[in-house]
Parts: sequence; C-alpha cells; structure tokens
Amino acid sequence: MHPISRQAASHELSSHFNHSDLLHLAGLLDICVQCFFIVPLPRQPQSITHSQMTDLIYTEKELVQSLREYIKAEESKLAAVKSWANKLDALTRVSTSDPEGYLAHPVNAYKLMKRLNTEWSELESLVLENPSDGFISNMSIHRQYFPDEEDETGAAKALMRLQDTYQLDSEAFSKGKLPGVQYNAILTVDDCYDMGKTAYNDGDYYHAVLWMQQSLKQLDAGEDAVVSKADILDYLSYSVYQMGDLPRAIELTRRLVAIEPGHQRAGGNLRYFERLLSKQLIEMNQSYQPPSEEPIQLGTYSRPQDHLPERESYEALCRGEGLQMVRQQEKDRLFCRYHDGNRNPRLLLKPMKEEDEWDSPYIVRYLDMLSNEEIAKIKELAKPRLARATVRDPKTGVLTTANYRVSKSAWLEEEDDIVIARVNQRIEDITGLTVTTAELLQVANYGVGGQYEPHFDFSRKDEPDAFKRLGTGNRVATFLNYMSDVEAGGATVFPDFGAAIWPRKGTAVFWYNLFKSGEGDYRTRHAACPVLVGSKWVSNKWIHERGQEFRRPCGLTEVD
Repeated sequence: MHPISRQAASHELSSHFNHSDLLHLAGLLDICVQCFFIVPLPRQPQSITHSQMTDLIYTEKELVQSLREYIKAEESKLAAVKSWANKLDALTRVSTSDPEGYLAHPVNAYKLMKRLNTEWSELESLVLENPSDGFISNMSIHRQYFPDEEDETGAAKALMRLQDTYQLDSEAFSKGKLPGVQYNAILTVDDCYDMGKTAYNDGDYYHAVLWMQQSLKQLDAGEDAVVSKADILDYLSYSVYQMGDLPRAIELTRRLVAIEPGHQRAGGNLRYFERLLSKQLIEMNQSYQPPSEEPIQLGTYSRPQDHLPERESYEALCRGEGLQMVRQQEKDRLFCRYHDGNRNPRLLLKPMKEEDEWDSPYIVRYLDMLSNEEIAKIKELAKPRLARATVRDPKTGVLTTANYRVSKSAWLEEEDDIVIARVNQRIEDITGLTVTTAELLQVANYGVGGQYEPHFDFSRKDEPDAFKRLGTGNRVATFLNYMSDVEAGGATVFPDFGAAIWPRKGTAVFWYNLFKSGEGDYRTRHAACPVLVGSKWVSNKWIHERGQEFRRPCGLTEVD
C-alpha cells in the first residue's frame, strides 16, 4: 500500500458525472488510486515574447473599456426601467383608488388600452434587451489572442527558472522584491498555490514544496484566499514526502487531519508515513528525531540534478559571481581601439569603436554597431514573424524546438528591407568575412524567463550532418547584436573560462567558433542567461566556412 497523491484528473470528473456517480467513483478511487501513481508527462515550455505581452496589455485595456461600456449600457437600461416603473406606479395609484371614476374619462380608457397593447410591449422589449452582446462579441474577437493554459504553465515555470538561476526565495517573488523593478507586483495566497500546483502536476516536487509553503505562510499571516488550508497542506505534505522528509511529511499530515478529520487521503497517508518512518529507524538503528521547527525555505532541500553538467557554474555567472578574480587576471591584456576593417573604405571615415572582452578565445565588442532607427526597423520587421525559437537537430540538420532554448525568433533576409542589407554589409566590413554563405539574420526576443542554456554554435564531430543541408560548411564565427538594454539578468556567459558579457543596446560581440584548422573551439560553449527583469532583443549572424578560404586561411596546427 502506497500513499495517495492528489491528481488533477480527479477534479475533472465533476463535469461528467452527477453527485451520486461521484460518490460511487470516489469510493472506487479511494481503493484504486492506492495501487498506482500516474506521473504526468512534461510539456514543452513556451515563451510569450515581451512585445506580444505588450500587445496583451493593450488588449486588456480595450476589454476593460468594453466592460465599462457594458456597465454603462446596463445602468442606462436600468434607469429607463426605473423611470417606467415610477411613472406606472404613480398612474396605478390613481387608477386603483377609483377605477370606475378613472375609466369614466374616455382619454383614460384609451390610454389604458394603449399602455397594455403597446407600451407594456415596449417595456418588455427593453427588459429583454441584452447590453452584454457588444462585450461578449469583443471578448470573442480577442480571445483568439489570449494565452492558453500551456502559456500560463510556461510562465509559471519561467518564474521557477528565475528563482533557481538567481537564487531568489519564493517570498522575494511573492512580495515583488526584484532588482531593477519599476512597478510593484505581488503574488497572493492563491497565486502561490497555483504556482505550487503547476510544479506538482509536472512532478516537480522541489518547487511544489517551496510554493505551497509560501502559500501556507501567507495564509497563516491572515491573508484572504479562496483556497483552503487543507488543500495547501494536502499538496505540501505529499510533496515533502516525495522530497524524502518523512518526519516533516508526518507533521504536516497531522495538521491536515486536525483541520479535516474526514479527509479521504490524509488518514491513510499518515498511517503509511508513520509505518515507513518506523521501519527506516529500525533498519538504521536510530531513534526518532522530530522535524525541524525552521520553516521550509530555499536551501532546505537540495535541488534535483538535471541534464546540464555545468549548471552551477553557468548560473553563478548569470548572477555575476566568480567573475572578478578572473577578469582581474586578464585585465592587463584587454584594450579598446578604433577598427577600420583593415582599411575598408566604408570604415575609414567612420571606424568602429572596438573593445576586447576576452583574450583567449578572442571575444570583441563593437560599440554603435546598430543605430536606434535600425533597431526599431529590425524589430518592426521581426515582430509579425516571431515564432518559437528553433535549433538544428545535430543528427538530421532539421530545425526543431528544444526545451533548453526558450525564446521567440524570426529570420530576416536582405530583400525584406534595405536596413537588413546594410547590417549584413557592415558585419562583412567589420569581420573581413563574407556573409554570402552566412545564415539569414536571426532576430530573437526573450520574454519572461527566456533563456538559451549552454550550447555550441558549431557542429561537433559526432554531428556531421548538422549543416549538411546548407552546403556551406560549419559555423566559423558568431556575430551577436544586442538590440536592448536589460534591467536585470540576460547576460551571455561562457562557463568554460568564466566570462559574462552584459547586454548593451546598439553594441555587438564577435568570436570565432572554429580554429583556423577548422577544428571546433570547445571553449566557446556559451549560454543566454534568463531575463530576470526587462526584455532582451538580439540578432545573430552565423557565418559559415565556405567562402572564407582566402579571408581566413587555414592554420598549420589543430589549435591555430
């Protein structure tokens, strides 16, 4: 016999069965659900871009205006009905006081016939009017652009991703205590509960514990809520059990039983937890230790390991940790200068301002790469085309979505606008590499928690077909334009050598992915940190090998 978990499916039954059916099913479920535990399949994380969310802000404003118009129409209708009622009330008081005398006047007799035949029908039509039609129609038009349940789940997971990367406890988010924020935004008891439920339904008990605990904390502090304490304790106790903390799971389940003695799962779970703990203590020859009285918080439980080997170093760099010592050692070898592209005619009169970001591998930043006008035009062209960002499948070379890249992107070509042609030419002038064989300019917008986990831009030896369809060889270099400032987060980091490059609007960074020999430089594995506050816009130009034979000749050794 195993403890009973709370499944979202049980809540859906009510829409298909009547009360007696549900009572019968509840009895069956109470028996059957103890025999198995359904683990929900993870869903692809989604990312709504900052620009799309800006549109939703204005959509919501329009709906509020429509709602106000509906209220005004309802009030106008009610005022008209009240006017009719007042007039008829006064008239019927007179007519009923002396019906015979009232009807003795022929005009009164005529008007009675007219009122009952015509005016009461008009009043009936007025009452039957539905001022909500305009509002409902407006809602129907806009609903197609509303986020769906998957978007809401993606936004919740984005908050959890930010929580992990920047080591923010649930209370920091709940109270809106984030760096660089301009507007106050808080999470209610019910918001925190929904966050925890999202994690729970995804089998993520680590975050379920953190958010259910925060929901319970705020409820205990007297905050109003729709959700009950029993519901919170139900999720929290089972999630704590899944994290391996039996003493605390027992204590929380006892609280649940005390609040709701007839709870269908709590009693059985409590007996199971107690037996399991007793068995463990006997096997380990230990005595019972009561659970810690310290509240559950960030750090109480270890975060589960995932697929990323450099997770800790990557996230530390995103927080700006571990940089200063490394940067100080390299500082004397980094310079700034004017760059004329080896006396390129287009750069002689206006050379680029160039700053060294790192010496080996060589990473350089160019200032004033894009003007505000060019950035605005590129965004304008990209916005209608933004779709879930893709990566090339290393086996097939086909573009596909991936969990580790959460952003929206669009591809722009020179034919789209003269600005794109001008930017491409500028990249060629600066780097000295041809962009004829390069990929199209990719524009990306990172929304709530948008990121791109550590990855290589070039294909490795075990991925020979990654760029085969393009027929232009491997990605020899990356040119990355920053098209916005970011209030917090959003750095480009290189975990291998501890570099972090922060977005600065209008600047660009450039590095080689391959040595001159054509071998991949594995030090260039990099990541786009999650955006904590703000919106991050970038555009990439991935430059390929073909056509560079005389522009960047081969080296004599593997690491030239």
